[in-house]
Amino acid sequence: MRMARVWAENSYCIRRQVGALMVKEQRIISDGYNGTPSGFENVCEDENNVSKPYVLHAEANAISKVARSHNSSDGATLYVTASPCIECAKLIIQSGIQRVVYGELYRLTDGIDLLKRAGVQVEYLPVEEFSSTPN
Repeated sequence: MRMARVWAENSYCIRRQVGALMVKEQRIISDGYNGTPSGFENVCEDENNVSKPYVLHAEANAISKVARSHNSSDGATLYVTASPCIECAKLIIQSGIQRVVYGELYRLTDGIDLLKRAGVQVEYLPVEEFSSTPN
């Protein structure tokens, strides 16, 4: 989860930086962070500080990236710094990810509710638990 937080720092989004890492058999098979699609300007918010409608979420980027690779997301775990929205939850279910670990609860919980309904294992790991460094 600490690595997902570091990966979130790649995002150009100002309002919220989110990172996601997909792990299978103890190795990272995909990664993602929220941002604009390939070839677009790296500006996530409009002049009113509202996210542009075409900004991709970190989970969607990680799932898209694994889809273009030779890896399979079946049975994988997704570590994401913020709880998934309902649209990302649908992608997670369809991609065969079996476990989602998130670090911050987003204000809407419909994505988490849908994941649980689909039988995806969902775990909350508070930011404080993975942001501190060991002594």
